[in-house]
Amino acid sequence: MFGASGGIGSALCRQIAAQGELVIAVGRSADKMQRLGSELGIEYAVLDAARFEEVDTCLQRLQDQHSRIDAVVNCVGSLLLKAAHQTSEKEFADTVSANLGSAFAVVRASARVMMKTGGSIVLVSSAAARLGLPNHEAIAAAKAGVIGLTLSAAASYAGFGIRVNCVAPGLVKTPLTQRITGNETALRASIAMHPLHRIGEPADVVSAIAWLVDPRNCWITGQILGVDGGLGSVRSRH
Repeated sequence: MFGASGGIGSALCRQIAAQGELVIAVGRSADKMQRLGSELGIEYAVLDAARFEEVDTCLQRLQDQHSRIDAVVNCVGSLLLKAAHQTSEKEFADTVSANLGSAFAVVRASARVMMKTGGSIVLVSSAAARLGLPNHEAIAAAKAGVIGLTLSAAASYAGFGIRVNCVAPGLVKTPLTQRITGNETALRASIAMHPLHRIGEPADVVSAIAWLVDPRNCWITGQILGVDGGLGSVRSRH
């Protein structure tokens, strides 16, 4: 579970651990990983998921230790809300690295360790990748790349029994979105944009990810599941 220190990633770790499944949390913050590992009594690793070699080494080590890896989820991400003309080259590069670079590194390494046994990979995109929203150029571009990566990887690895799917959330209340959810005016506007008239909670996205990795749903691959209160596909009458 990459990105385990975030709101969605940590909630997913808690749910899987509560089900009695073996879960390994991976994140960039040593302090957060240590706290989560202690809380849940689970194994954890500290690394930068956008660095290919670190991800390769981590997954190979875990496969060697546990014989097989059944599912890998990447919840690593960032949020930059700026118009293109206001975005610096470094901000754009950092956004692409955190969102698309980490997803590519995880798919690359996961495919290598799953090619003999099969498995499930789930990535996280955004409703913003499929819906034109102002001031989302960098993050929308990166998250759209995650969708393209999902579709192509699903085609490449289907013959190896590896399923690759993606969730595309709307606005979810997490520490990452505090700038929006903590501002009453911005929050009201965001709620109004979602046809179901609320923003998401981590549990909404976690349940979708858990469903996609569940082996009972082994005939599903190459899908982009909108978990977005209708934001990406529905226009409300209100």
